[in-house]
Amino acid sequence: MRFVIRLLPALLSALLLLVSPANARQKPPLILAAASLQESLNAAADAWAKKGKDRPVLSFAASSALARQIGAGASADIFISADEPWMDEVEKQGLIRAGTRKSFLSNRLVLIAPTKSRLKLNIAKGFPLARLLGEGRLAMADPDAVPAGKYGKAALENLGVWAPVESRIARAENVRAALALVERGAAPLGIVYATDARAATGVRIAGTFPAATHPPITYPLAVLKSASSPDAEAFRRFLLSHQGRAIFARYGFTMTGQ
Repeated sequence: MRFVIRLLPALLSALLLLVSPANARQKPPLILAAASLQESLNAAADAWAKKGKDRPVLSFAASSALARQIGAGASADIFISADEPWMDEVEKQGLIRAGTRKSFLSNRLVLIAPTKSRLKLNIAKGFPLARLLGEGRLAMADPDAVPAGKYGKAALENLGVWAPVESRIARAENVRAALALVERGAAPLGIVYATDARAATGVRIAGTFPAATHPPITYPLAVLKSASSPDAEAFRRFLLSHQGRAIFARYGFTMTGQ
């Protein structure tokens, strides 16, 4: 009995050591991000893991869908939107941590065609988009909700060519789904971000939309109030760092808010 009593402090110390925060496995951050960030954000997550950190868990979808999930109570650590309005919506609901919102990336909008196409045009007022479609449809992310689609619709309206093609839009759930329609030959033309076209092998850029024809394409990120990973803020700072920005630049994004 005396032996057991003498041994008890050592057993308690060992137990405390096993359950201490230093020995408990850290929970990796869960990142909800716009579909157009797939390659670049995966590269950033890999770079973070090389620092000896747990690799973040990445979930990609349309910014609109992600914002609605957050509003419905989905728990995550960081939200990265492809436009400001959907981040505004999340912020209005009081769901992001104060002082963590930052716009850090920018993109361009392009018209794509299958790689076998030889189409090359200067996108300008009244360009013959309806004629170029022939009997086909124009692939776009949903112009009523998804950022890439909203930017695309704004550009076509400003150029005076929305009305002739409005009934011929192949609406996709996100920008990557629109890209896939053109890659598969289901649509002869599509509107996506320049970085999406760069990441694909089955499409080519037929033209670039003038930046003045649509609202600025910016990507804000923020830590959510539901964040539970101890690495959430550190990973946010990493994405905003020189190293993080350099990763996104390699994938064709331009930097903003520096």
